[in-house]
Amino acid sequence: MRYTLLLHYGEPAEGELSAETIAAGQAAFNAYGKALASAGVLVGAEVLEPTKESTTVTLRTGSLQVQDGPFAETKEALAGIFVIEVPDRDAAIGWAEKCPAAQWGVVEVRGAATSLRDGVWTAGCTAG
Repeated sequence: MRYTLLLHYGEPAEGELSAETIAAGQAAFNAYGKALASAGVLVGAEVLEPTKESTTVTLRTGSLQVQDGPFAETKEALAGIFVIEVPDRDAAIGWAEKCPAAQWGVVEVRGAATSLRDGVWTAGCTAG
């Protein structure tokens, strides 16, 4: 089954983290990504730009509205994702536990209800 690990944590202010702290975090995520790839479960991963760089788009009012910045102001923000293909939720939780972000934030584990693969929607997203 395909799961997305959504990494939520507070965004540090400019200059708040030392170069050493940033380097250590990058090394930890690099090792984590390599472990996922070596296990054959990594589908993809993304590190997201800070929320101040985001843009929201809606047609809820009947016309296009584009707004700079995040949809909602929160203490924690979605900072990145890992999409993995594992046998079950317990395996996904095991990988979430190993994620460096779990040490300073929250890793949300969410199964895919449907998945678009090679232009075809697949229900249930079972492996294979």
